[in-house]
Amino acid sequence: MIPTVDRLRYVALGDSYTIGTSVAPVDRWPDGLVAALAGGEPSLDLVANLAVDGFTTADVIRRQLPALDALRPELVSLLIGVNDVVQGVELATYQANVTTVLDDLAGRAGPDRVVTVAIPDYTVTPAGADYGDPALRHDGIVAANGVMARLATDRGIAWVDIFDLSERAATDRGLVADDGLHPSGAQYALWVERILPVVARLIGR
Repeated sequence: MIPTVDRLRYVALGDSYTIGTSVAPVDRWPDGLVAALAGGEPSLDLVANLAVDGFTTADVIRRQLPALDALRPELVSLLIGVNDVVQGVELATYQANVTTVLDDLAGRAGPDRVVTVAIPDYTVTPAGADYGDPALRHDGIVAANGVMARLATDRGIAWVDIFDLSERAATDRGLVADDGLHPSGAQYALWVERILPVVARLIGR
């Protein structure tokens, strides 16, 4: 008899940085995370990547949280906020939305089975200036990341900061996808290296 391996139901939430706009599915960071944990026990089964390019925190509340009822996740990742910044959503509104999302996720999976990931700094990419003044958007991303980090930490939810990794794209264009804006597979691989030990700890590996 072939032994069965315990696989936890994993659902990824977010926007273009989680659905992996402009990279192959295998290069998306949630897929890389699953691959990095394969072969051990427990491992992850990515039952859904609900992320959508252009989504904001309000979209997560309206569209992604309700989908979790049927998916029954045992681990959830959340990376959201860049489109709130680009669209000029007030920081107080972003904070209120993040509070709603994190409380919902903690209630479903438990705070120790949720991982939040920082918004990367798209302003250092070749196309970054196409989405607002780079200095203002940079500061907006930093502020949004501060909100997510604080609210997650207050709830005992893991927070992984990949902001510094994204800033390497200012001098290493190999970290930028062909669209000149989103991370490349090489950059996502760096994210996985940082996210992996955090998730491994959360699932008891």
